[in-house]
Amino acid sequence: MHNYPANLGHARRAAGSASGHAAGPRCDAHGVAIVIYDGVTAFELGVACDIFGSEWAAMFGVPWYRSFVCGITPGPVTTDSGFQILPAHGLERIRSARTVIVLPTVSFKQVPAEMLDVLLQAHDRGSRIVSLCTGAFALADAGLLDGRRATTHWTECGDLARRHPKVTVDPGVLFVDEGDILTSAGSAASIDLCLHLVRQDYGTEIATRLARQLVVPPQRDGGQAQYIDVPMPELDSSSLFAGTVRWLQEHLDEPITVEDLAARAAMSPRTFARRFLASTGTTPYQWLVHQRVQLAQRLLETSDLPIDTVAEKSGFSTAANLRKHFSRAVHTSPHAYRRTFQDRRAS
Repeated sequence: MHNYPANLGHARRAAGSASGHAAGPRCDAHGVAIVIYDGVTAFELGVACDIFGSEWAAMFGVPWYRSFVCGITPGPVTTDSGFQILPAHGLERIRSARTVIVLPTVSFKQVPAEMLDVLLQAHDRGSRIVSLCTGAFALADAGLLDGRRATTHWTECGDLARRHPKVTVDPGVLFVDEGDILTSAGSAASIDLCLHLVRQDYGTEIATRLARQLVVPPQRDGGQAQYIDVPMPELDSSSLFAGTVRWLQEHLDEPITVEDLAARAAMSPRTFARRFLASTGTTPYQWLVHQRVQLAQRLLETSDLPIDTVAEKSGFSTAANLRKHFSRAVHTSPHAYRRTFQDRRAS
């Protein structure tokens, strides 16, 4: 991997300004460069080509985007599915595009040096830079996300944050709009971000009509936090708290307190809390809330029980208490979560 200094993009922009060079040619108002290189994922490529394709112009009665699939080097590009694409365009279209789309690849943690140069040059000229899914790693490697909020697929958010500590990584959202830099969460969130761009450029009515044609919601409730599987640490039978945790999981609907759990473990609440944290990496209260939220998720996914009943069966007592803790953990409401996952139950 070619490692650039974190502030390389800022340094180059400063140097260009100091030398008196202009920002470059005027951007094509509706030009969208979809940049590809080996390992590009076919799904996100299809999303970008479909949404920014010219066939929508006649349907919506407006001058639509002019999209160009662009290679950063000459020759064919092999996708993650194994088929090859011969890009019809190259760097010249990226240079004139108003929007540059960066797609994920199977080797997203090893971004070609040429790609980083392309992104820096495009941003210097005033292009809007958009990454889909793990394409955010290319933006971060180029230094374009330093000091900004960003997101990527939830499974890779931790690694992005570790590799680029100057980036504020938000794992709970579907996309982040920082004005000239936009990033999306995993796979299907690419559609959410692309529709957001259409909404910005053409207004809500056309974005909604396009969403109907694609058979997707114009805007999804909540963020990607509702899709994240965050299992609690497993405790083997030799653990001091294994018996307590098993009992807790069987009595989540009861009004249990940390003091109750400490009494079952024959410890003082303070000693119990300290040792529980050392064994599990979380506090007894956080463990209890997490288990109750997970139970509420299962009930919302698999039953038609009223929200009040879900709250009682998961130990939150009231719908208001359930909504408070559920929204903090999952970043959406119980009602919205049930709507999102009702298709899973049907299948």
